[in-house]
Amino acid sequence: MMIVTRRAALAGTLAAGIVSRKPRAAEPDALPRLKLLEPPVVPPTITFLDADGAHHSLKDYAGKGIVVNLWATWCAPCIAELPSLDTLAGKLAGQGVVVLPLSSDRGGAAAVQHFYQQHGITKLPILLDPQGAAMRAFGVTGIPATFLLGRKGLECAYVEGDEDWGAPAAIDRVFHLVGS
Repeated sequence: MMIVTRRAALAGTLAAGIVSRKPRAAEPDALPRLKLLEPPVVPPTITFLDADGAHHSLKDYAGKGIVVNLWATWCAPCIAELPSLDTLAGKLAGQGVVVLPLSSDRGGAAAVQHFYQQHGITKLPILLDPQGAAMRAFGVTGIPATFLLGRKGLECAYVEGDEDWGAPAAIDRVFHLVGS
């Protein structure tokens, strides 16, 4: 007759659990609130302004992966998120992906430029949507909101709320969705 101690039973149970578990990912899921669109859809037609007041549209970036972020300098989650978008922009700039942060601030380019200087934002362009037309066109009720468009110009994913776009796994995921 074999006597099984509590320690042996516990060790056996733990060992069995370890063997049957799925391997863990090296990092937690990147961008957990990202909603994928299957199939991708045609994004709304939007126009926005650069720091000099020139008009632009998404068509100006044809053939590139695009990350459109709707934000404002007075929005606390936007303030938390923007440095990670700056990191994303820097990492993907040479790979045919652009990050377009459309500010709904009514203070214009000066307000955004001041914000960028205060927060060390160096890789993002100053882009303005002072009337909130892009927000209405995309159908969101709050900011931040981010939309991913692939190289063919179709919207493939979006997030309402802030995310950590600068994490290595997030950068890889964005590139996989819009840059490849």
